[in-house]
Amino acid sequence: MGSGQVTDSSAPFDFRGKHVTVAGLGVSGVPAAKVLHGLGARVTVVNDGDDERARTQAAELETLGVTVRLGDGATLPEGTELIVTAPGWKPDKPLFTAAHEAGVPVWGDVELAWRLRDRDGRKAAPWLAVTGTNGKTTTVQMLASILRAAGLRTAAVGNIGVSLLDAVTGDEEYDVLAVELSSYQLHWAPSLRAHSAAVLNLAPDHLDWHGSMEAYAADKGRIYEGNRVACVYNVADKATEDLVRAADVEEGCRAVGFTLGSPAPSQLGVVEGLLVDRAFVEDRHRNAQELAEVSDVNPPAPHNIANALAAAALARSFGVSAAAVRDGLRAFTPDAHRIAHVADVDGVAYVDDSKATNTHATEASLAAYESIVWIAGGLAKGATFDELVAGAAKRLRGAVLIGADRALIREALARHAPEVPVVDLDRTDTGAMLQAVQEAQRLARPGDTVLLAPACASMDMFTNYNKRGDAFAQAVRELGA
Repeated sequence: MGSGQVTDSSAPFDFRGKHVTVAGLGVSGVPAAKVLHGLGARVTVVNDGDDERARTQAAELETLGVTVRLGDGATLPEGTELIVTAPGWKPDKPLFTAAHEAGVPVWGDVELAWRLRDRDGRKAAPWLAVTGTNGKTTTVQMLASILRAAGLRTAAVGNIGVSLLDAVTGDEEYDVLAVELSSYQLHWAPSLRAHSAAVLNLAPDHLDWHGSMEAYAADKGRIYEGNRVACVYNVADKATEDLVRAADVEEGCRAVGFTLGSPAPSQLGVVEGLLVDRAFVEDRHRNAQELAEVSDVNPPAPHNIANALAAAALARSFGVSAAAVRDGLRAFTPDAHRIAHVADVDGVAYVDDSKATNTHATEASLAAYESIVWIAGGLAKGATFDELVAGAAKRLRGAVLIGADRALIREALARHAPEVPVVDLDRTDTGAMLQAVQEAQRLARPGDTVLLAPACASMDMFTNYNKRGDAFAQAVRELGA
């Protein structure tokens, strides 16, 4: 981990009269255009799409005096001095190639928010930032709950649905922000400097956007750059520690690990059913601080305990007490479709983890239960399933497969778990979920868990993972009735 005084490149930027191009409408582009216009910039919005929703958004912006070009997201508007892009726009788009050739900087909405955080003379709230392939939203929500339990004014913001721009330019003042950041957002945020940050885990994801696993990991690692107090990493995932070692941070910033085992000095971990801190205590080589009980974590699945430890580490880096960690974890309620217990029917537990849309998330979900009837399938997005199935084979009572790419999972089961009975449902209509749950009930025995952890995206059958989880819960309720 490099140390030294890191230069903060986020110098004040005078937007008055500057020609700023906003790339993309939607949840980030529209607020960015409005904020920039309010700061006196001449704003042009370019957007690939020209559908009804885009035209409605364009009409709203044009009434303010913003220029909008629909169906033309490739051409750099003449005179552009800065681009602010929606995070999902890929770096290889012609617009950005043209910007690079013209020497025009490109920021994301997170970079814009970072640059605006201390305008108008307000004291800027520090950012406690979280990224990772899986678990980001849950960890940030846990962190916000802990910070609120400590009496701090905070909000869970960023990739979590609450705009960072709204948080930094709105009327409400915060003591600290719990910030979820995606790899896309980090790619376009070169001057972000968090108080402390965590990378929860790393597994192949969004490689079509980043181009390689190395580029994906490098963008995740940007979250550590310039950290002031703590870089929090996952002891069980060496790649996260490697990112800490590569980061250039402020003098005195520490590497702090979290582990499901007994913690070493400068780590948080688990000892005899307790979450324990050996990082933010006096004489961490000899002392440890009890933070909470494992049972205070909802649900107490292994990967969720890891999320809780990461949230606790970030909160402790900000000086939060052990009691607030405990109270915040007890008050936390997870979002729907994240390893959510739906019901018990005839001695069988039914659990909805529809949010497990990739193999890494599903691996964590399967590890939480001993005897499982697994409902899986959907759009594989290029994923392979051999490693996942081989690791979970001993836990599987049976499997029910749905969705367009279910054959990939069926073939992995045949190779690595040939004794596990498999039901292959040759249908992709939404009614297939009821049949899947009925088939899972037939395979299950008292004490088993029927687990919806698809390891795939949902869009072949459902609008999103929420709708898929809702269909599962409805089918379970019909069983119970």
